[in-house]
Amino acid sequence: MAKRDGAERPLRELLRVRPGEHVDLGARGADALPAGPSDKAAGVAATAAMADRLASLQERLYAAATAGDRRRLLLILQGMDTSGKGGTVKHVVGLFNPAGCRIKAFKAPTPEELKHPFLWRITKELPQPGEIGIFDRSHYEDVLVARVRAVVPHSRLVHRYDRINAFEKALADGGVTLVKVFLHIGYEEQRKRLLARLDNPEKHWKFDAGDIDERAAWPAYQRAYEVALEKCSTRAAPWYVVPADRKWYRNWAVGTLLLEHLEDMDPQYPPADFDIAECRKRLLAT
Repeated sequence: MAKRDGAERPLRELLRVRPGEHVDLGARGADALPAGPSDKAAGVAATAAMADRLASLQERLYAAATAGDRRRLLLILQGMDTSGKGGTVKHVVGLFNPAGCRIKAFKAPTPEELKHPFLWRITKELPQPGEIGIFDRSHYEDVLVARVRAVVPHSRLVHRYDRINAFEKALADGGVTLVKVFLHIGYEEQRKRLLARLDNPEKHWKFDAGDIDERAAWPAYQRAYEVALEKCSTRAAPWYVVPADRKWYRNWAVGTLLLEHLEDMDPQYPPADFDIAECRKRLLAT
């Protein structure tokens, strides 16, 4: 539960885009602190404090799958360049046991992927029962970049939103809990982070001159995200807008969203399918 000034509400209720809601990213502060810790020290401590609970829930989810529980969780991370998708994977997903995670970073489609419908490459990377899947970018690139760069005709683009909603509804019906997070970074904060990469030789490998061209299309990308959030935030698969200018708050918020969803799933260890007393007796006799 997210607490601020004595009030308790699930963080997902505060950050969720409700079905049919109009989204104006300019009105949502990228540096806001809507709930939870109000300073870095408290935020870092709160994130660390949830580690044991997250790990325990993950283990229970993984164990439940051995008894036929087909549930799994999929975290989808979207955001502008430098919004912290990789950092979230490192600092939040790093709290889980990597053996139970399936992480995929989606880049520009390969020639082979372009031969198939846009959801084809996504379907191949979905988590298996008991796993936690993490997508660094996702099928939403096909209504974001495709919209801004006019990669496909508008008539085809419009139908993709409906196909995404149907796809995600089918996933939810099949036991996938979707946690779709838009990491909302501000224009000036992005400039600062890009400059920091240029100033640090150890970060040059993360810099791409093409990021400057993408930055020039900032208003178009913001509008593309607004449309995607409006059209594809459903009851089965809502979007959450996480303020991402403060990295420590981003980490706490995403960790809290994962914790809330896993607690709702409440996976259980399967009962023993063997005679415990007999096994104990045999072990003591050896």
